[in-house]
Amino acid sequence: MEKQTTLSAKQRLIRSSSKNPGETRGKILVSLCALIIIIATLSITLFLAIKGLQSFIVNGLNPLEFLFSSEWNPTSSDPQYGALPFILGSLAVTLLSALIAGPLGIGCAIFMTEISTSIGKKVLQPVIELLVGIPSVVYGFIGLTVLVPFIRNTFSGSATGFSLLTGTIVLSVMILPTVTTIATDAMSSLPNSLREGSLALGATRWQTIKKVLIPAALPSLMTAIVLGMARAFGEALAVQMVIGNVRDLPGSLLDPSATLTTIITLNMGYTTYGSVDNNTLWSMGLILLIISFIFILIIRYLSARRKI
Repeated sequence: MEKQTTLSAKQRLIRSSSKNPGETRGKILVSLCALIIIIATLSITLFLAIKGLQSFIVNGLNPLEFLFSSEWNPTSSDPQYGALPFILGSLAVTLLSALIAGPLGIGCAIFMTEISTSIGKKVLQPVIELLVGIPSVVYGFIGLTVLVPFIRNTFSGSATGFSLLTGTIVLSVMILPTVTTIATDAMSSLPNSLREGSLALGATRWQTIKKVLIPAALPSLMTAIVLGMARAFGEALAVQMVIGNVRDLPGSLLDPSATLTTIITLNMGYTTYGSVDNNTLWSMGLILLIISFIFILIIRYLSARRKI
């Protein structure tokens, strides 16, 4: 009897929705919005895949040599197209910036949600929102005028101050708001029963944070770090201004380096569309897209593990 009542209620709802023209128009509108996003995403992916593969299919470059060779000299009599220094530079800057911004962002989130919520809302939250609104070029300009001279004068191993370390510091500040915001949401979403149960058993506030809350929110906290890494991996302008943009593999943190994004932005305007040089830049863009997809898969995997 109860099943029949439920079914009849659903049928009445469907009939009333089908008779309402406004409901139909709303469904069509939102469906079109979703369809446009899907088509745009597939079109960008397909276009980048076609252009990125041209250097291997049309120009005959060896994919293994492109990925694993450290020689990049497209202007020589025997052009070399090895993207390994730029791939490793991108990965190094991304991982190092995550190592700095991850603990700082999670620490700020814990402070705002568990230690001092009033100071967090009045002081830290506006600061984080301000950092989000600062353009990339401003971060790069500050790094160029402050960090580069500081590193050049402080560390004897850096002759110019343009280095992997400088790019890492700038990027870590840029992704800090992303990590902090998502980590704050993760800590805030934890049920109060976890805190109350731990405190009722005699645990201190710090023991509750360390032994109960952080393990419970760990998948979400890891998601925050991975999202920050995805943000860092695609950054171009700020890193380009401070990293040095050289073609060689860096020997240390104080050596200049380059990333996939910086090489693309530096060279795309100086290459002829459809040439080998231009196609290799599109291949670098395809590598960026593939690694971005990997970040998305990691995020989805971590999101599926969120159990409280």
